[in-house]
Amino acid sequence: MDSAFVDRAWDKWVTGNLGSSGSPLKAAVLINYDPTGPSRLLSTIAEQEGIDLYPVELKQFIDFMRRGNLPTETFVLGSNQYIITSVHENWFAARCLNTTQPAGEGAIVMQTAVYVLVALYDGSIGSASRAMAAADHFASQLSRKNL
Repeated sequence: MDSAFVDRAWDKWVTGNLGSSGSPLKAAVLINYDPTGPSRLLSTIAEQEGIDLYPVELKQFIDFMRRGNLPTETFVLGSNQYIITSVHENWFAARCLNTTQPAGEGAIVMQTAVYVLVALYDGSIGSASRAMAAADHFASQLSRKNL
């Protein structure tokens, strides 16, 4: 794994997609995740911005990913609970069930060979499209490096 490349790519990607007014994302988390590895290997947070997650909180999400019952279960990240709205080959979209935002909140979750990227956004369909494009841009950088 080329962690220096991931750090540089993450920093550049975050600068253009998180934090400022009009950015497509409100938070993102990059998780080391190998679905083919033994379950005793813990997934860890490689990078995060805009949200503070801890490995203990991440366990439920990783268990959810390993079970693979995406359309029939919900997952929790931080204090929010999400339900899957669409499933695709290497990514899925979810909506927050307990949001306080009038326009709603959502998540785009993309899997590469050794990472899971979770991109969180505020809003509805237009915001989801922008979040998807931002997440896909970063995931494609990782995929080109086979990460």
